[in-house]
Amino acid sequence: MSEASQRPAGLSAGTPNIARMNDYFLGGKDNFAADRAAAEKVLALAPEAKAMGRHVQAFRENVVRHLVEQGVRQFVHVGSWMPTQRNVHEIARSLAPESRVVYVADDPVALNHARTFLAVDDRTAAVEGDILHPDELIDDPGLRELIDLDRPVAALIFGTLQYIPDEDGPFESVARLCERLPSGSYLGLTHAVFDTRPDIAERIADIYRKALDKPGGGPRTREGALRFFDGLELVEPGFVYVRQWRPPAPVPDRLAQKSWVVAGLARKP
Repeated sequence: MSEASQRPAGLSAGTPNIARMNDYFLGGKDNFAADRAAAEKVLALAPEAKAMGRHVQAFRENVVRHLVEQGVRQFVHVGSWMPTQRNVHEIARSLAPESRVVYVADDPVALNHARTFLAVDDRTAAVEGDILHPDELIDDPGLRELIDLDRPVAALIFGTLQYIPDEDGPFESVARLCERLPSGSYLGLTHAVFDTRPDIAERIADIYRKALDKPGGGPRTREGALRFFDGLELVEPGFVYVRQWRPPAPVPDRLAQKSWVVAGLARKP
């Protein structure tokens, strides 16, 4: 029996959920028919969507490794989705066992799973929070119990921001989150962009608008998403296509751009 069949009341199986759609893209079994139907609409337009999920996972591994090498031992994963292989705490602790990780989710499906499968001991926690309410997020007692704001923190936001329209204030919210973190902290993020696939941008966005039941907003370009790093120092190689962020071997532009997600890491001075 899959985890989906055992979900608590209130987590509807009848409407698509982005966390479960992502689970489907990654080959998971924790999804329902409505999630699969919506995901298949995306795949009909962009078959590469499944591979893109794997590329984001590879970036997560690379960026957490780099952060540990820089001495970071505190991680806040904002907008976390379903647990996967090699989650942030597993990567960090394979290199620095003392690392502390807090998973933050406002999606009830993701939050339920994070509390069940990721908050495994006294150095990990899963709390409810929304990137659009950064002060409440940072001041959550569960987060503050683990995270010392006098020491550098890595805030990691993988994919979440692409679903939030400009009019909801995502740029201001991320800026405020970074403002609350101490000097020497980092912001790492991924964001879908449509510079190389303008033909599908609005149709893909419409599928997710319906899944979120939220009108407004539009897809961003790489240049538009770069604003999330305003006031921070980008780490080399910058804000690049996800497959080109410190890969084990060079990835030509032609191949990299088939995975239309950009990724970057920046340091707070």
